[in-house]
Amino acid sequence: MNAETIREWLNRRPFEPFELRLSNGETYRVRHPETIAIGKTRIAVASLETDQITHIALIHINSISATQAA
Repeated sequence: MNAETIREWLNRRPFEPFELRLSNGETYRVRHPETIAIGKTRIAVASLETDQITHIALIHINSISATQAA
């Protein structure tokens, strides 16, 4: 996955929540654009539920798909 693809999802108007699926099968939901930061080779995803930040290498993101807001 590349950073530009993720930016395109973040810049959609209206914003549409999405899910990142990783190479190890884990998934991360992005419910608000403010909960993700994009770097050159990795991203940081904040969870509002657990108050944790997860750093993910872009090469481990296999897909992005729309999800329902919750």
